[in-house]
Amino acid sequence: MKVLSKNLYIVSTPIGNLDDITFRALDVLKNSDIILCEDTRRSIKLLNHYKIKKKLISYHKFNEQRQLTKIIEYFNEGKILSLISDAGTPLLSDPGRLLVNQCLDNGIQIIPIPGVSSVISAVSVSGFKDQFLFYGFLPKTQNELDKVLNSLSQSDYAQVFFIPSKKINIYIKNFKKHFSGRKIVIAKEMTKIHEAFIRENIDDLKLFENNLKGELTIVISENVKKAKSFDEEKIVNKAKKYLKKYSLKDTVNLILETEKINKKIIYKLCLKIKNEKNY
Repeated sequence: MKVLSKNLYIVSTPIGNLDDITFRALDVLKNSDIILCEDTRRSIKLLNHYKIKKKLISYHKFNEQRQLTKIIEYFNEGKILSLISDAGTPLLSDPGRLLVNQCLDNGIQIIPIPGVSSVISAVSVSGFKDQFLFYGFLPKTQNELDKVLNSLSQSDYAQVFFIPSKKINIYIKNFKKHFSGRKIVIAKEMTKIHEAFIRENIDDLKLFENNLKGELTIVISENVKKAKSFDEEKIVNKAKKYLKKYSLKDTVNLILETEKINKKIIYKLCLKIKNEKNY
């Protein structure tokens, strides 16, 4: 692969198992002059594993603003730079947004090098619908947490969150409060030796007695709306009464005036009665 200069490469790295990295990602990292790392102490383990010796620069949420000028200077010198996070795909709940926008302002292309994502990995094994909302890390204060979860609970889509394992019980209580009736998958240590997926109805989920390890990826199911029950005999009697005087269409509309039931359900009942001439 030919790696061009004056591009910023957003490189996905493994979320646990070091074998989960693409040939292209390794090629880009080997050809980079500088690798920007969220935490050089963690990234060095991956790079040493693949015998990649490059200049590493720490780039995280606490220093990203002051690093921007120097990084742009590297591009102006014709250097090849890659950005990696501690695990997975950069910029998803990780630093990098400021850098990407600064590069775009300076005419520097952004090249994604796809790979592992804990979000996609967790959703793919959840069994839930593939239309979902990703939020990332939730607010720390209870007031803000309530606001966010209350807003998200109004959506019928599945939801994906990152949760620090030591705070899982706090979030379970809040999930029960805001997502009652839904299902949950807690993805723990994905791709690692102690990988586990905890599947449960949110209302039945118990607090953990022992602390879980690592960062958890939480997937909450879509909101499955149950059909409202209704008194079928009552509707049938009304339909028989109205069909003696009115058309099928008018009968359906008359019933809808007093009954909050899906129009298709009423129509099917009325049509059946009309076809059978049972009125």
